[in-house]
Amino acid sequence: MSDFDPVRIGVVSISDRASSGVYEDKGIPALQDWLGRAVRNPIHWETRLVPDEQERISATLRELVDQARCDLVLTTGGTGPAPRDVTPEATLAVADKVMPGFGEQMRQISLQFVPTAILSRQVAVIRGRALIINLPGQPKSIAETLEGLKDADGNPVVHGIFAAVPYCIDLIGGPYIETDESVCKAFRPKSAQRPPRTAT
Repeated sequence: MSDFDPVRIGVVSISDRASSGVYEDKGIPALQDWLGRAVRNPIHWETRLVPDEQERISATLRELVDQARCDLVLTTGGTGPAPRDVTPEATLAVADKVMPGFGEQMRQISLQFVPTAILSRQVAVIRGRALIINLPGQPKSIAETLEGLKDADGNPVVHGIFAAVPYCIDLIGGPYIETDESVCKAFRPKSAQRPPRTAT
């Protein structure tokens, strides 16, 4: 049994080819691997693999938030400038509020590696009591974006976006997410912090 709040996380991989079986999806395993290491709470997963179709993506996001009651939904894929890349449009279509800082920080992180990071169009939004974030399509980029960049001693050089996710979920009425600080230290103002707890 765990003293940590349970959390429901939706992970959505968006790819025409993976959803049709042309190649194996790597986005969902990459998301589950990183989140499984970073989050100390018990996680109930909701996984979806869908093609690059705007209404299908929007319907999936609505279902994960409104029916499956996910607290956090992460998507991977479909955020570039190509004609079939419609994930940001599908995400904005279901938004109650837009959270532009997440996209800004993701591009800041990716620009440390490649100049083409300015072509990425990831967005983050609030729908109800859930945070929805578009992530890059490559597993390596997913981890870098969530975790940020660290120096040789493990100190943050550029903060990953996940450091802000738990407090954002606090503010919208979700569960209190706690992280493994060796992977990603969640930031909260002192007034919002609970005493550290241990899994039993």
